[in-house]
Amino acid sequence: MTIDWPVVLALLAAALFAASSGMIALWLLPSRDLPSATSVFTDTQSGTVFLFDGDVMIDGTPEAKALLAASPVQSGQWTRMMAFLSPRFADIEAQFSRLPVEGALALTSTGQGRQLLLKAELRGGLTQIALIDATQDRGTATDPLSQHAILEELTLLRETVARAPMLLWRESADGDVIWANGPYLLQACAMLEEGRDLGWPLPRLFERRASTQGARDQRQSLSPKGSQLLWYDIISQSDATGWLLFATPADSAVKAETALRDFMQTLTKTFAQLPIGLAIFDRDRKLQLFNPALMDLTNLQPDFLSMRPSLLSVLDAMRDRKMLPEPKDYRDWRRQIVDMEKAAASGLYEETWSLPDGQTYRVVGRPHPNGALALMIEDISTEMLRTRRYRADLELGQSVIDEVDAAIAVFSQSGQLVMSNAAYSVLWAHDPGESLGDSTVRTLSAHWRSHSAPSSIWAEVEDYIATVGDRQSWHGEARLLDGRLVSCRFSPLAGGASLALFRPIDPAESGQPRLAENKGLRRA
Repeated sequence: MTIDWPVVLALLAAALFAASSGMIALWLLPSRDLPSATSVFTDTQSGTVFLFDGDVMIDGTPEAKALLAASPVQSGQWTRMMAFLSPRFADIEAQFSRLPVEGALALTSTGQGRQLLLKAELRGGLTQIALIDATQDRGTATDPLSQHAILEELTLLRETVARAPMLLWRESADGDVIWANGPYLLQACAMLEEGRDLGWPLPRLFERRASTQGARDQRQSLSPKGSQLLWYDIISQSDATGWLLFATPADSAVKAETALRDFMQTLTKTFAQLPIGLAIFDRDRKLQLFNPALMDLTNLQPDFLSMRPSLLSVLDAMRDRKMLPEPKDYRDWRRQIVDMEKAAASGLYEETWSLPDGQTYRVVGRPHPNGALALMIEDISTEMLRTRRYRADLELGQSVIDEVDAAIAVFSQSGQLVMSNAAYSVLWAHDPGESLGDSTVRTLSAHWRSHSAPSSIWAEVEDYIATVGDRQSWHGEARLLDGRLVSCRFSPLAGGASLALFRPIDPAESGQPRLAENKGLRRA
């Protein structure tokens, strides 16, 4: 068999030409990227559609993924989707529980805001959920700049809420926590048991009193494991969809209140031991604090004082029990009470009350910060009785020495005149009681010198009275300017005091001055 080489070469040439033409055509044609099969949804498919296998999201449209990515709840995709749906669709969990039986469901959002439609159906064991904005106008498009501004504001608001130094959360009308900010979620994670994750609905941290009672201010505590007790002040606000609640930290306030309460208890225990009656009134003159001594001194009942009566009510009750000085004019007495309040508020009130039963009270009013007023009542009946007795003893002693014919002057250890009699005033022609504060041995000796002949006895008297320690009695003589001769005797008394006794010598008596002898006696 012979090969027809010309025919073979012709065929090879034709094949090479065809291959070259095809390669050139492919090179000249524009290249086109084929879409990669990364999603079961096409790029042209619009809307928010989720595809779940149980609670795990298999796929979703870009809008659906963006919706979950923007959720503040940091948990699984199903939980994030439920966090978005629960505030908008009533009883959404119960509705989804019917899906395995019915195979499909359609819901319409409730409450205010944009109207949404939800369609869910089972497809081959998978759950497809579609959200449709029923109020969206298909013929209009959002301005890109406006949409960008809205997104920026939304981002700012979310960041602000996430960094707020308080716990924020929303509750539905049924009491489920359907939204919370970052601090709330962090605190919720700290309260979870080990090995557990956040689920839906979100865990409740506080009791429901704040939302069910609708109170403006409440205080509740949390007990995280391994941490100290945390206190929060809770404020709730209701709206059409449920409750919005705020929990601000109150640890500092609780510590301050505890310290104040302990301090008040300490003060109360201290005041309870005082024998002085104490009553503290606030700036509105309402009784805020009193001790048992006040009840004993005023005969007021504890139930009356516990009702926080006013100052005037307390004084009226004391007057009814005859624990106030009985006034002649009641209107004038009321005016005096008002004046007393003004004087006490300025710190100037201090009086002694003599009661009809013979008791004597010292009443002192003192101002306190923020306009408060403290009233102190002290029973000084014993002190006044002792003072009266002491004064009576002094008067008795004075009357006794006034009956003595000799002139007497008594000096304290410091040289101050403390007592003299009538004979002294007659002999030396002056009354020391008129200037008792200036009556010292030095001033009196100067007076004695001016009314007597020159003598060294007065200088020796000053030294004798100023001497501290054991002393002996001594005597001497002095001659007055009128010629009378006076016998002077000086003796020590108890407590370092000194007695000076002056007696005029009768002219009929014989005798010469014995200064040398007297000097010897002084130094014996």
